[in-house]
Amino acid sequence: MSDGDGQLTAAGRAQARRLAEALRGERVARVWTSPLARAVQTAEIAAGLLGVDVVVRQGLREYGASAYVGGRPEESEDVEARMRAVLQEAADEHRGEAVLVVGHAGAILAAVPPLVGLPPGWAPGIMLGSCGVVELEADGEEWQLVRWDAGTYAG
Repeated sequence: MSDGDGQLTAAGRAQARRLAEALRGERVARVWTSPLARAVQTAEIAAGLLGVDVVVRQGLREYGASAYVGGRPEESEDVEARMRAVLQEAADEHRGEAVLVVGHAGAILAAVPPLVGLPPGWAPGIMLGSCGVVELEADGEEWQLVRWDAGTYAG
């Protein structure tokens, strides 16, 4: 959750802490994040509690965010390509390790289904709440969806 200027609210900060607590047993090696303020704040809170550092990548920004900063409107294929590139970079750098990637619902909904081979429209109306978890595994360049927890770590 964020307020109007992109800053996390107290509830958003609490969600980020609960997410990190839920991931403690995963032995997360690093947190990768979108450059948007609320994502960076979420990543920093989680990374601090997990005792790891944060990597910021433009490719994890929200779907259509480039249009708001004077860029051209994005097609879903563009979002998929940039998200895939960053996820592959993280997987290659952390083979055999868990990483936390902090992104945005629109970009995740556009990128993950084709990444894991799901057909277009595989789950119409599916949502992804604040600090919802989508767990993926990579084997080389092949990806598998392990878990889609669309809920919110609201406590």
